[in-house]
Amino acid sequence: MSKFHKLLALLAVLALVAAACGGGASDTTVGSTDETAAPTDSGTTDTTMEDMDDMDDMALPGEGVEVTMARADWSTGYFQAAVYRQLMQELGYTVSDPSELELGPSLAYLAMAQGDFDFWVNSWYPGHASWLAPELPDGTTVGDHVTIVGEEMMAGGLQGYLITKDFADEYGITHLDQINDDPEILAAFDAGDPVPGNGIADIYGCQESWTCDNIILSQIAMSGWENVQEVIAGYDAMIAEATAKADAGEPMVIYTWTPSAYITKLIPGQNVYWLAVNEIVDDSNPSGQDGGESHDQRPGVANIGADQCPAAAADGICQLGWIAADIQVTANNDFLAANPAAAKLLELVKLPIIEVSLANVEQDAGRDTNEDIAALASEWIERNRELVDGWLHEAMASAGS
Repeated sequence: MSKFHKLLALLAVLALVAAACGGGASDTTVGSTDETAAPTDSGTTDTTMEDMDDMDDMALPGEGVEVTMARADWSTGYFQAAVYRQLMQELGYTVSDPSELELGPSLAYLAMAQGDFDFWVNSWYPGHASWLAPELPDGTTVGDHVTIVGEEMMAGGLQGYLITKDFADEYGITHLDQINDDPEILAAFDAGDPVPGNGIADIYGCQESWTCDNIILSQIAMSGWENVQEVIAGYDAMIAEATAKADAGEPMVIYTWTPSAYITKLIPGQNVYWLAVNEIVDDSNPSGQDGGESHDQRPGVANIGADQCPAAAADGICQLGWIAADIQVTANNDFLAANPAAAKLLELVKLPIIEVSLANVEQDAGRDTNEDIAALASEWIERNRELVDGWLHEAMASAGS
């Protein structure tokens, strides 16, 4: 698929995301400085320019302060990490390259609580809340030492299961439960799934330690899917297999999410559908996992039409079984207390879902080295310089208060 067609596909699905998430500050496209809120009169403009001049004369609050930053080990979060790093550098902080400390959630929150690094921008709540519960040797919990900061992309993580459209059409599949419950559908699915002939529907899940793998296990237990099991492997390899199967009309179910470029390959309504589920995971911890109470996905619905989710009701409500996640910053408490300017910046930054998704498309099209991603972040910052300078000015002001 050409980059142009990927962009068209992405924009179509992002329209779905906006509807599904109900809109919000992080949904607003801030693609250029022309789109940011303009001053209402020349006096306000003069004041803003004077403030910017004052900011240039102020000592940078981060001068002499070294910051250790990590990033998640999923590529759809690399762009956000690069943006935040560069913004912190503009405050004068010396910030480590987050690509040098790439972690899954199971290690990241513990390491952050212990002070091994200062912050990351790749938290997905409420799912990641389970990693705040573990107890440390001194009797405190991970959550006692870290804080969720700001509103990076609220309700930005639309997520759910996709199924091959041709296969779903042939067997009238609208819910994942049907694959578990109907022997004919199960046999047909099993014949072409990742582990054919084992009598089980093997669905592509998540990479180990991403938390979504644990939530899928909770969903399997909650729904009583005795004939369904999750394939846990490298996600990029699974998405490649899933795309090949969907394009060939072969049976396949995979968990995926937005913002990402994945939905420019697996396109709801074209080669896949969103699948509904009958039961939504609550806080009862049906699988008995540590922290499983935090796997609650209620209400687990999104506004998706029947052309993309055949199970959708007349009002367009599709019961995906997943909540649209809040993508946010989590930071070490001691770091926040010692660096009020950094804390204020992390509180203020909001990223538009569509712009993050477009950056993901650029990565998928070949701009995928650390240098490329840093350049994408720089380009976004410069397109939104007026907005960014407002954040920086407010952050600097907080350092002197």
